[in-house]
Amino acid sequence: NILITSALPYVNNVPHLGNIIGSTLSADVFARYSRVRGNNTLFICGTDEYGTATETKALEEGVTCQQLCDKYHAMHKDVYDWFGLSFDHFGRTSTDKQTEIVQDIFTRMHKNGFVSEKTTQQLYCEQCSRFLADRYVEGTCPRCAYEDARGDQCDKCGHLLDAIELVDPRCKLDGNRPVVRESTHLCIDLDRLQPQCAAFVEKSSTAGAWSANGLSITNSWLSEGLRPRAITRDLKWGVPVPLAGFDSKVFYVWFDACIGYPSITAAYTPEWEQWWKNPANVQLFQFMGKDNVPFHTVVFPSSQIATGEDWTLLHHISACEYLNYEGGKFSKSRGVGVFGNNARDTGVAPDVWRYYLLSSRPESSDTIFTWANFVACNNSVLLANIGNFCNRTLKFLDKNTTYAGIVPTADPALIAAGADSVHRRFIDDVNELLTSFIEHMDAVRIKAALSIARDISARGNQYLQECNTTNALFTEQRTQCDTVMALAVNLVYLLSALFHPFMPATADSICRQLNAPSRLLPDSFALDLKP
Repeated sequence: NILITSALPYVNNVPHLGNIIGSTLSADVFARYSRVRGNNTLFICGTDEYGTATETKALEEGVTCQQLCDKYHAMHKDVYDWFGLSFDHFGRTSTDKQTEIVQDIFTRMHKNGFVSEKTTQQLYCEQCSRFLADRYVEGTCPRCAYEDARGDQCDKCGHLLDAIELVDPRCKLDGNRPVVRESTHLCIDLDRLQPQCAAFVEKSSTAGAWSANGLSITNSWLSEGLRPRAITRDLKWGVPVPLAGFDSKVFYVWFDACIGYPSITAAYTPEWEQWWKNPANVQLFQFMGKDNVPFHTVVFPSSQIATGEDWTLLHHISACEYLNYEGGKFSKSRGVGVFGNNARDTGVAPDVWRYYLLSSRPESSDTIFTWANFVACNNSVLLANIGNFCNRTLKFLDKNTTYAGIVPTADPALIAAGADSVHRRFIDDVNELLTSFIEHMDAVRIKAALSIARDISARGNQYLQECNTTNALFTEQRTQCDTVMALAVNLVYLLSALFHPFMPATADSICRQLNAPSRLLPDSFALDLKP
Protein backbone atom coordinates (compact mmCIF):
# COMPACT_ATOMS: atom_id res chain seq x y z
CA ASN A 1 0.00 0.00 0.00
CA ILE A 2 1.71 3.15 -1.25
CA LEU A 3 0.52 6.54 0.04
CA ILE A 4 1.84 9.49 -1.95
CA THR A 5 1.53 13.19 -1.18
CA SER A 6 2.64 16.27 -3.04
CA ALA A 7 3.38 19.45 -1.10
CA LEU A 8 0.13 21.40 -0.91
CA PRO A 9 0.42 24.40 -3.25
CA TYR A 10 -0.50 27.73 -1.72
CA VAL A 11 -3.52 29.52 -3.14
CA ASN A 12 -2.09 32.99 -3.64
CA ASN A 13 -1.01 32.55 -7.26
CA VAL A 14 -0.91 30.28 -10.32
CA PRO A 15 1.83 27.61 -10.03
CA HIS A 16 4.92 28.08 -12.19
CA LEU A 17 6.98 25.30 -13.76
CA GLY A 18 9.38 25.25 -10.81
CA ASN A 19 6.49 24.53 -8.43
CA ILE A 20 5.10 21.89 -10.76
CA ILE A 21 8.31 19.87 -11.23
CA GLY A 22 9.31 20.37 -7.60
CA SER A 23 6.30 18.59 -6.16
CA THR A 24 3.08 17.83 -8.06
CA LEU A 25 4.48 16.48 -11.33
CA SER A 26 7.24 14.47 -9.63
CA ALA A 27 4.69 12.92 -7.26
CA ASP A 28 2.40 12.14 -10.19
CA VAL A 29 5.18 10.25 -11.99
CA PHE A 30 5.82 8.10 -8.93
CA ALA A 31 2.09 7.51 -8.38
CA ARG A 32 1.65 6.39 -11.98
CA TYR A 33 4.72 4.17 -11.70
CA SER A 34 3.42 2.63 -8.49
CA ARG A 35 0.10 1.84 -10.14
CA VAL A 36 1.70 0.43 -13.30
CA ARG A 37 3.71 -1.88 -11.05
CA GLY A 38 0.46 -3.18 -9.57
CA ASN A 39 0.67 -1.53 -6.14
CA ASN A 40 -2.41 -0.36 -4.23
CA THR A 41 -1.75 3.37 -4.48
CA LEU A 42 -3.36 6.52 -3.08
CA PHE A 43 -2.19 9.92 -4.39
CA ILE A 44 -3.35 12.93 -2.36
CA CYS A 45 -2.90 16.66 -2.86
CA GLY A 46 -4.86 19.90 -2.50
CA THR A 47 -4.57 23.61 -1.99
CA ASP A 48 -3.10 25.03 1.24
CA GLU A 49 -5.58 27.80 2.03
CA TYR A 50 -5.09 29.18 5.54
CA GLY A 51 -2.58 31.69 6.83
CA THR A 52 -1.17 35.13 6.31
CA ALA A 53 -0.48 34.89 2.60
CA THR A 54 -4.18 34.32 1.95
CA GLU A 55 -5.19 37.28 4.09
CA THR A 56 -2.62 39.48 2.35
CA LYS A 57 -3.66 38.46 -1.15
CA ALA A 58 -7.36 38.83 -0.30
CA LEU A 59 -6.70 42.38 0.90
CA GLU A 60 -4.83 43.12 -2.34
CA GLU A 61 -7.71 41.80 -4.48
CA GLY A 62 -10.48 43.27 -2.34
CA VAL A 63 -12.23 39.95 -1.71
CA THR A 64 -12.86 37.69 1.26
CA CYS A 65 -10.38 34.94 2.10
CA GLN A 66 -12.92 32.28 1.12
CA GLN A 67 -13.58 33.93 -2.23
CA LEU A 68 -9.85 34.12 -2.90
CA CYS A 69 -9.39 30.43 -2.01
CA ASP A 70 -12.30 29.37 -4.20
CA LYS A 71 -10.82 31.29 -7.13
CA TYR A 72 -7.27 29.95 -6.85
CA HIS A 73 -8.30 26.40 -5.97
CA ALA A 74 -10.15 26.24 -9.29
CA MET A 75 -7.17 27.77 -11.13
CA HIS A 76 -4.75 25.26 -9.62
CA LYS A 77 -7.03 22.34 -10.41
CA ASP A 78 -7.39 23.53 -13.99
CA VAL A 79 -3.60 23.67 -14.45
CA TYR A 80 -3.03 20.25 -12.91
CA ASP A 81 -5.84 18.69 -14.94
CA TRP A 82 -4.23 20.06 -18.10
CA PHE A 83 -0.85 18.58 -17.11
CA GLY A 84 -2.55 15.22 -16.62
CA LEU A 85 -1.85 14.86 -12.90
CA SER A 86 -3.60 11.75 -11.61
CA PHE A 87 -4.57 12.69 -8.06
CA ASP A 88 -7.00 10.27 -6.48
CA HIS A 89 -8.28 13.36 -4.72
CA PHE A 90 -7.33 17.03 -5.05
CA GLY A 91 -8.85 18.71 -2.03
CA ARG A 92 -8.30 21.77 0.13
CA THR A 93 -7.54 22.69 3.73
CA SER A 94 -10.37 25.14 4.47
CA THR A 95 -12.75 22.35 5.46
CA ASP A 96 -14.53 21.08 8.56
CA LYS A 97 -12.44 17.90 8.37
CA GLN A 98 -9.27 19.98 8.57
CA THR A 99 -10.55 21.76 11.66
CA GLU A 100 -11.62 18.49 13.26
CA ILE A 101 -8.33 16.62 12.71
CA VAL A 102 -6.05 19.59 13.50
CA GLN A 103 -7.86 20.28 16.76
CA ASP A 104 -7.82 16.59 17.69
CA ILE A 105 -4.06 16.33 17.11
CA PHE A 106 -3.47 19.50 19.12
CA THR A 107 -5.71 18.33 21.99
CA ARG A 108 -3.80 15.05 22.25
CA MET A 109 -0.45 16.84 22.11
CA HIS A 110 -1.59 19.24 24.84
CA LYS A 111 -2.94 16.41 26.99
CA ASN A 112 0.37 14.55 26.66
CA GLY A 113 2.33 17.58 27.84
CA PHE A 114 4.07 18.58 24.63
CA VAL A 115 2.55 22.06 24.36
CA SER A 116 3.80 25.07 26.29
CA GLU A 117 3.03 28.77 26.43
CA LYS A 118 5.52 31.43 25.50
CA THR A 119 5.19 35.17 25.65
CA THR A 120 7.12 36.65 22.78
CA GLN A 121 7.89 40.02 21.40
CA GLN A 122 6.15 40.59 18.10
CA LEU A 123 5.92 43.34 15.60
CA TYR A 124 2.76 45.42 15.92
CA CYS A 125 1.59 47.94 13.34
CA GLU A 126 0.03 50.90 15.10
CA GLN A 127 -1.38 52.13 11.80
CA CYS A 128 -3.20 48.79 11.18
CA SER A 129 -3.93 48.19 14.88
CA ARG A 130 -2.84 44.55 14.64
CA PHE A 131 0.01 42.18 15.37
CA LEU A 132 1.79 41.46 12.14
CA ALA A 133 2.09 37.83 11.21
CA ASP A 134 5.33 36.82 9.55
CA ARG A 135 4.28 37.44 5.98
CA TYR A 136 2.91 40.89 6.73
CA VAL A 137 6.50 41.93 7.38
CA GLU A 138 9.46 42.45 5.07
CA GLY A 139 12.92 43.68 5.82
CA THR A 140 16.62 42.99 5.49
CA CYS A 141 17.85 39.47 6.26
CA PRO A 142 20.29 39.52 9.21
CA ARG A 143 22.33 36.73 7.62
CA CYS A 144 22.74 37.63 3.95
CA ALA A 145 21.50 41.25 3.88
CA TYR A 146 18.82 40.50 1.26
CA GLU A 147 16.53 43.54 1.45
CA ASP A 148 13.22 41.81 0.68
CA ALA A 149 13.34 38.92 3.16
CA ARG A 150 9.96 37.74 4.45
CA GLY A 151 9.17 37.64 8.15
CA ASP A 152 9.35 33.84 8.27
CA GLN A 153 12.06 32.98 5.74
CA CYS A 154 14.63 34.60 3.49
CA ASP A 155 14.05 33.65 -0.15
CA LYS A 156 17.68 34.31 -1.02
CA CYS A 157 19.62 32.29 1.59
CA GLY A 158 16.75 30.07 2.77
CA HIS A 159 17.29 30.83 6.47
CA LEU A 160 14.18 30.51 8.64
CA LEU A 161 13.52 33.74 10.50
CA ASP A 162 11.51 35.27 13.27
CA ALA A 163 10.08 38.56 11.99
CA ILE A 164 11.60 40.45 14.91
CA GLU A 165 15.08 39.49 13.66
CA LEU A 166 14.68 41.50 10.45
CA VAL A 167 16.75 44.64 10.05
CA ASP A 168 14.68 47.71 9.18
CA PRO A 169 11.31 45.87 9.18
CA ARG A 170 8.32 47.34 7.37
CA CYS A 171 4.62 46.50 7.31
CA LYS A 172 3.61 45.09 3.94
CA LEU A 173 0.13 46.59 4.26
CA ASP A 174 1.08 50.24 4.65
CA GLY A 175 4.89 50.46 4.56
CA ASN A 176 5.16 51.84 8.10
CA ARG A 177 7.80 50.68 10.56
CA PRO A 178 6.14 48.45 13.19
CA VAL A 179 6.83 48.57 16.93
CA VAL A 180 7.58 45.69 19.32
CA ARG A 181 4.84 44.40 21.66
CA GLU A 182 4.26 41.20 23.66
CA SER A 183 1.88 38.36 22.68
CA THR A 184 1.43 34.93 24.25
CA HIS A 185 1.48 31.89 21.96
CA LEU A 186 1.38 28.11 22.15
CA CYS A 187 4.45 26.12 21.16
CA ILE A 188 5.13 22.50 20.33
CA ASP A 189 8.02 21.39 22.55
CA LEU A 190 10.28 20.03 19.83
CA ASP A 191 13.20 20.00 22.25
CA ARG A 192 11.46 17.37 24.38
CA LEU A 193 10.47 15.42 21.27
CA GLN A 194 13.96 15.43 19.75
CA PRO A 195 14.98 11.93 20.95
CA GLN A 196 11.88 10.34 19.38
CA CYS A 197 12.20 12.51 16.26
CA ALA A 198 15.88 11.65 15.83
CA ALA A 199 15.13 7.94 16.22
CA PHE A 200 12.41 8.23 13.58
CA VAL A 201 14.75 10.06 11.18
CA GLU A 202 17.52 7.49 11.59
CA LYS A 203 15.16 4.57 10.96
CA SER A 204 13.11 6.11 8.16
CA SER A 205 15.94 7.76 6.23
CA THR A 206 17.77 4.44 6.08
CA ALA A 207 14.79 2.22 5.26
CA GLY A 208 13.27 4.76 2.85
CA ALA A 209 16.53 5.98 1.27
CA TRP A 210 15.71 9.69 1.63
CA SER A 211 17.03 12.13 -0.96
CA ALA A 212 20.43 13.47 0.08
CA ASN A 213 19.24 17.06 0.48
CA GLY A 214 16.23 15.96 2.53
CA LEU A 215 18.47 14.11 4.98
CA SER A 216 21.08 16.88 5.08
CA ILE A 217 18.53 19.60 5.85
CA THR A 218 16.89 17.45 8.54
CA ASN A 219 20.20 16.56 10.19
CA SER A 220 21.13 20.24 10.21
CA TRP A 221 18.02 20.99 12.28
CA LEU A 222 18.71 18.08 14.63
CA SER A 223 22.39 18.92 15.09
CA GLU A 224 21.55 22.52 15.99
CA GLY A 225 19.14 21.20 18.59
CA LEU A 226 15.37 21.46 18.27
CA ARG A 227 13.66 24.28 20.13
CA PRO A 228 10.03 24.95 21.05
CA ARG A 229 8.27 26.31 17.97
CA ALA A 230 5.18 28.50 17.97
CA ILE A 231 2.09 26.83 16.49
CA THR A 232 -0.35 29.74 16.85
CA ARG A 233 -0.68 33.11 15.14
CA ASP A 234 -2.61 36.34 15.65
CA LEU A 235 -4.84 35.92 12.60
CA LYS A 236 -8.49 35.36 11.83
CA TRP A 237 -8.21 33.07 8.76
CA GLY A 238 -7.26 29.63 10.02
CA VAL A 239 -8.18 26.75 12.29
CA PRO A 240 -9.33 28.14 15.67
CA VAL A 241 -7.33 27.13 18.74
CA PRO A 242 -9.58 25.02 21.04
CA LEU A 243 -8.08 26.26 24.31
CA ALA A 244 -9.42 28.85 26.76
CA GLY A 245 -7.54 32.11 26.57
CA PHE A 246 -6.40 31.49 23.01
CA ASP A 247 -9.74 31.63 21.22
CA SER A 248 -8.74 34.81 19.36
CA LYS A 249 -5.85 33.00 17.70
CA VAL A 250 -5.55 30.39 14.94
CA PHE A 251 -3.01 27.68 14.30
CA TYR A 252 0.13 28.60 12.40
CA VAL A 253 -0.16 27.46 8.79
CA TRP A 254 3.01 25.37 9.03
CA PHE A 255 1.52 23.40 11.89
CA ASP A 256 -1.81 22.73 10.21
CA ALA A 257 -0.74 22.53 6.52
CA CYS A 258 0.85 19.08 6.76
CA ILE A 259 -2.21 17.86 8.63
CA GLY A 260 -3.98 18.72 5.39
CA TYR A 261 -2.74 15.42 3.98
CA PRO A 262 -4.82 13.25 6.32
CA SER A 263 -7.75 15.71 6.32
CA ILE A 264 -7.89 15.73 2.50
CA THR A 265 -7.74 11.93 2.61
CA ALA A 266 -10.62 11.99 5.12
CA ALA A 267 -12.62 14.14 2.70
CA TYR A 268 -11.99 11.45 0.07
CA THR A 269 -12.76 8.34 2.12
CA PRO A 270 -14.19 7.62 5.59
CA GLU A 271 -11.54 4.87 5.79
CA TRP A 272 -8.74 7.46 5.92
CA GLU A 273 -7.24 5.99 9.08
CA GLN A 274 -6.54 2.76 7.15
CA TRP A 275 -3.95 4.87 5.33
CA TRP A 276 -2.77 7.30 7.99
CA LYS A 277 -2.85 5.15 11.14
CA ASN A 278 -1.58 1.90 9.68
CA PRO A 279 2.25 2.05 9.69
CA ALA A 280 2.70 -1.73 9.44
CA ASN A 281 0.92 -1.86 6.10
CA VAL A 282 1.43 1.53 4.43
CA GLN A 283 4.53 3.30 3.09
CA LEU A 284 4.32 7.10 2.88
CA PHE A 285 6.21 8.89 0.07
CA GLN A 286 6.25 12.71 0.15
CA PHE A 287 7.37 15.09 -2.62
CA MET A 288 8.31 18.76 -2.23
CA GLY A 289 10.82 21.52 -2.84
CA LYS A 290 13.77 21.55 -0.46
CA ASP A 291 12.53 24.63 1.43
CA ASN A 292 9.61 22.55 2.76
CA VAL A 293 11.72 19.69 4.11
CA PRO A 294 11.92 20.51 7.86
CA PHE A 295 8.16 20.76 8.21
CA HIS A 296 7.75 17.26 6.77
CA THR A 297 10.70 15.57 8.50
CA VAL A 298 10.65 17.33 11.89
CA VAL A 299 7.50 19.35 12.66
CA PHE A 300 4.82 17.04 11.23
CA PRO A 301 6.35 13.73 12.43
CA SER A 302 6.96 15.24 15.88
CA SER A 303 3.32 16.34 16.01
CA GLN A 304 2.23 12.81 15.09
CA ILE A 305 4.54 11.29 17.71
CA ALA A 306 3.31 13.72 20.36
CA THR A 307 -0.29 12.47 20.02
CA GLY A 308 0.75 9.03 21.28
CA GLU A 309 -1.18 7.42 18.42
CA ASP A 310 0.23 4.93 15.93
CA TRP A 311 0.47 7.17 12.87
CA THR A 312 1.84 6.26 9.46
CA LEU A 313 5.12 8.18 9.42
CA LEU A 314 7.20 9.31 6.47
CA HIS A 315 8.99 6.48 4.63
CA HIS A 316 10.64 8.36 1.76
CA ILE A 317 11.10 12.07 1.14
CA SER A 318 11.97 13.35 -2.33
CA ALA A 319 13.06 16.98 -2.18
CA CYS A 320 13.92 18.91 -5.33
CA GLU A 321 16.44 21.69 -5.68
CA TYR A 322 15.40 24.72 -7.74
CA LEU A 323 14.45 24.99 -11.39
CA ASN A 324 15.65 28.38 -12.58
CA TYR A 325 14.42 30.33 -15.57
CA GLU A 326 16.80 31.43 -18.34
CA GLY A 327 19.58 32.10 -15.81
CA GLY A 328 17.34 33.80 -13.24
CA LYS A 329 14.77 32.65 -10.69
CA PHE A 330 11.11 31.89 -11.18
CA SER A 331 9.11 34.38 -9.14
CA LYS A 332 5.37 34.36 -8.48
CA SER A 333 5.41 37.83 -6.98
CA ARG A 334 7.39 39.33 -9.86
CA GLY A 335 5.74 37.29 -12.61
CA VAL A 336 9.07 35.95 -13.90
CA GLY A 337 9.06 32.55 -15.65
CA VAL A 338 6.57 30.20 -17.28
CA PHE A 339 3.39 29.56 -15.31
CA GLY A 340 0.99 26.67 -15.74
CA ASN A 341 -1.52 28.69 -17.74
CA ASN A 342 1.30 29.99 -19.99
CA ALA A 343 2.32 26.41 -20.82
CA ARG A 344 -1.25 25.55 -21.75
CA ASP A 345 -1.59 28.66 -23.93
CA THR A 346 1.45 27.71 -26.08
CA GLY A 347 -0.58 24.95 -27.74
CA VAL A 348 2.27 22.49 -27.09
CA ALA A 349 0.94 19.14 -25.83
CA PRO A 350 1.10 18.53 -22.05
CA ASP A 351 3.26 15.41 -22.53
CA VAL A 352 5.98 17.49 -24.20
CA TRP A 353 6.05 19.82 -21.21
CA ARG A 354 6.03 16.87 -18.81
CA TYR A 355 8.91 15.19 -20.60
CA TYR A 356 11.10 18.29 -20.71
CA LEU A 357 10.48 19.20 -17.07
CA LEU A 358 11.19 15.64 -15.91
CA SER A 359 14.35 15.39 -18.00
CA SER A 360 15.45 18.65 -16.32
CA ARG A 361 14.26 17.65 -12.83
CA PRO A 362 16.54 19.30 -10.23
CA GLU A 363 17.12 16.15 -8.20
CA SER A 364 20.60 16.87 -6.83
CA SER A 365 21.39 20.39 -8.03
CA ASP A 366 19.63 23.38 -9.55
CA THR A 367 18.70 23.14 -13.23
CA ILE A 368 17.67 25.75 -15.77
CA PHE A 369 14.66 26.03 -18.04
CA THR A 370 15.51 27.57 -21.41
CA TRP A 371 13.28 27.80 -24.45
CA ALA A 372 16.13 26.66 -26.70
CA ASN A 373 16.58 23.44 -24.72
CA PHE A 374 12.83 22.91 -24.65
CA VAL A 375 12.67 22.97 -28.46
CA ALA A 376 15.81 20.82 -28.84
CA CYS A 377 14.46 18.23 -26.38
CA ASN A 378 11.28 17.83 -28.40
CA ASN A 379 13.06 17.54 -31.75
CA SER A 380 16.15 15.49 -30.87
CA VAL A 381 14.70 13.13 -28.26
CA LEU A 382 10.93 12.81 -28.50
CA LEU A 383 10.79 12.84 -32.29
CA ALA A 384 14.19 11.44 -33.29
CA ASN A 385 14.36 8.67 -30.67
CA ILE A 386 11.04 7.55 -29.17
CA GLY A 387 8.79 8.77 -31.96
CA ASN A 388 11.06 7.39 -34.66
CA PHE A 389 11.21 3.88 -33.19
CA CYS A 390 7.48 3.57 -32.55
CA ASN A 391 6.51 5.09 -35.90
CA ARG A 392 8.99 3.02 -37.90
CA THR A 393 7.92 -0.22 -36.27
CA LEU A 394 4.17 0.37 -36.51
CA LYS A 395 4.28 1.63 -40.09
CA PHE A 396 6.29 -1.41 -41.24
CA LEU A 397 3.96 -3.78 -39.40
CA ASP A 398 0.82 -2.10 -40.72
CA LYS A 399 1.78 -1.87 -44.40
CA ASN A 400 -0.44 -3.87 -46.70
CA THR A 401 2.71 -4.89 -48.60
CA THR A 402 4.15 -6.56 -45.49
CA TYR A 403 2.19 -7.64 -42.42
CA ALA A 404 -1.11 -5.76 -42.82
CA GLY A 405 -1.30 -5.21 -39.06
CA ILE A 406 -0.79 -8.87 -38.05
CA VAL A 407 1.85 -9.61 -35.39
CA PRO A 408 4.22 -12.29 -36.77
CA THR A 409 5.74 -15.24 -34.92
CA ALA A 410 9.36 -15.01 -33.75
CA ASP A 411 11.62 -17.96 -34.48
CA PRO A 412 12.06 -19.70 -31.08
CA ALA A 413 15.62 -20.75 -31.96
CA LEU A 414 16.68 -17.15 -32.61
CA ILE A 415 15.38 -15.77 -29.31
CA ALA A 416 16.06 -18.69 -26.95
CA ALA A 417 18.18 -18.06 -23.85
CA GLY A 418 21.84 -18.47 -24.74
CA ALA A 419 21.25 -18.16 -28.48
CA ASP A 420 24.10 -16.49 -30.34
CA SER A 421 21.96 -14.07 -32.30
CA VAL A 422 21.39 -10.35 -32.67
CA HIS A 423 17.86 -10.98 -31.44
CA ARG A 424 18.88 -12.64 -28.18
CA ARG A 425 21.47 -9.96 -27.50
CA PHE A 426 18.74 -7.39 -28.02
CA ILE A 427 16.44 -9.15 -25.50
CA ASP A 428 19.25 -9.41 -22.94
CA ASP A 429 20.18 -5.74 -23.35
CA VAL A 430 16.55 -4.65 -22.91
CA ASN A 431 16.22 -6.79 -19.77
CA GLU A 432 19.38 -5.32 -18.28
CA LEU A 433 18.12 -1.80 -18.91
CA LEU A 434 14.63 -2.66 -17.62
CA THR A 435 16.07 -3.97 -14.36
CA SER A 436 18.03 -0.74 -13.95
CA PHE A 437 14.93 1.34 -14.73
CA ILE A 438 12.92 -0.42 -12.03
CA GLU A 439 15.73 -0.03 -9.48
CA HIS A 440 15.96 3.71 -10.16
CA MET A 441 12.21 4.25 -10.00
CA ASP A 442 11.86 2.22 -6.80
CA ALA A 443 14.47 4.57 -5.30
CA VAL A 444 12.64 7.64 -6.72
CA ARG A 445 15.54 8.56 -9.00
CA ILE A 446 13.08 9.81 -11.59
CA LYS A 447 15.49 11.69 -13.85
CA ALA A 448 17.87 8.73 -14.11
CA ALA A 449 14.98 6.34 -14.78
CA LEU A 450 13.70 8.54 -17.61
CA SER A 451 17.18 8.51 -19.15
CA ILE A 452 17.14 4.69 -19.07
CA ALA A 453 13.70 4.61 -20.69
CA ARG A 454 15.21 6.70 -23.50
CA ASP A 455 18.09 4.22 -23.73
CA ILE A 456 15.63 1.33 -24.13
CA SER A 457 13.93 3.13 -27.01
CA ALA A 458 17.32 3.96 -28.54
CA ARG A 459 18.27 0.27 -28.26
CA GLY A 460 15.14 -0.47 -30.31
CA ASN A 461 16.28 1.94 -33.03
CA GLN A 462 19.72 0.32 -32.99
CA TYR A 463 18.14 -3.13 -33.32
CA LEU A 464 16.15 -2.10 -36.40
CA GLN A 465 19.35 -0.73 -37.94
CA GLU A 466 21.40 -3.83 -37.07
CA CYS A 467 18.79 -6.04 -38.74
CA ASN A 468 18.50 -3.81 -41.82
CA THR A 469 14.73 -3.75 -41.45
CA THR A 470 13.54 -3.03 -44.98
CA ASN A 471 11.15 -4.51 -47.52
CA ALA A 472 14.08 -6.58 -48.78
CA LEU A 473 14.37 -8.29 -45.40
CA PHE A 474 10.67 -9.16 -45.61
CA THR A 475 10.89 -10.66 -49.09
CA GLU A 476 14.31 -12.33 -48.84
CA GLN A 477 14.65 -13.38 -45.16
CA ARG A 478 11.11 -13.76 -43.90
CA THR A 479 11.99 -15.68 -40.71
CA GLN A 480 14.49 -13.03 -39.71
CA CYS A 481 12.01 -10.26 -40.50
CA ASP A 482 9.22 -11.97 -38.56
CA THR A 483 11.48 -12.22 -35.52
CA VAL A 484 12.56 -8.58 -35.78
CA MET A 485 9.00 -7.31 -36.02
CA ALA A 486 7.69 -9.57 -33.24
CA LEU A 487 10.39 -8.26 -30.91
CA ALA A 488 10.11 -4.65 -32.08
CA VAL A 489 6.33 -4.38 -31.70
CA ASN A 490 6.54 -5.96 -28.26
CA LEU A 491 9.18 -3.41 -27.29
CA VAL A 492 6.76 -0.69 -28.42
CA TYR A 493 4.21 -2.26 -26.08
CA LEU A 494 6.75 -2.32 -23.26
CA LEU A 495 7.57 1.34 -23.95
CA SER A 496 3.90 2.21 -23.41
CA ALA A 497 4.29 1.05 -19.79
CA LEU A 498 7.78 2.53 -19.35
CA PHE A 499 6.71 5.98 -20.53
CA HIS A 500 3.25 5.91 -18.94
CA PRO A 501 4.45 7.63 -15.72
CA PHE A 502 6.17 10.38 -17.70
CA MET A 503 3.97 10.81 -20.79
CA PRO A 504 0.58 9.22 -20.08
CA ALA A 505 -1.26 10.54 -23.13
CA THR A 506 1.54 9.27 -25.37
CA ALA A 507 1.41 5.87 -23.68
CA ASP A 508 -2.34 5.71 -24.22
CA SER A 509 -1.88 6.68 -27.89
CA ILE A 510 0.65 3.86 -28.36
CA CYS A 511 -1.80 1.34 -26.93
CA ARG A 512 -4.58 2.59 -29.18
CA GLN A 513 -2.33 2.25 -32.24
CA LEU A 514 -1.43 -1.27 -31.14
CA ASN A 515 -5.10 -2.05 -30.50
CA ALA A 516 -3.92 -3.40 -27.14
CA PRO A 517 -5.03 -2.64 -23.57
CA SER A 518 -2.96 -0.57 -21.18
CA ARG A 519 -0.57 -2.82 -19.36
CA LEU A 520 1.38 -3.22 -16.13
CA LEU A 521 5.16 -2.89 -16.19
CA PRO A 522 6.74 -6.37 -15.99
CA ASP A 523 10.03 -7.41 -14.42
CA SER A 524 11.32 -8.68 -17.74
CA PHE A 525 10.77 -8.22 -21.46
CA ALA A 526 8.46 -10.81 -23.00
CA LEU A 527 6.41 -11.31 -26.16
CA ASP A 528 3.06 -10.31 -24.68
CA LEU A 529 1.51 -9.34 -28.01
CA LYS A 530 0.79 -12.75 -29.45
CA PRO A 531 0.75 -13.63 -33.20
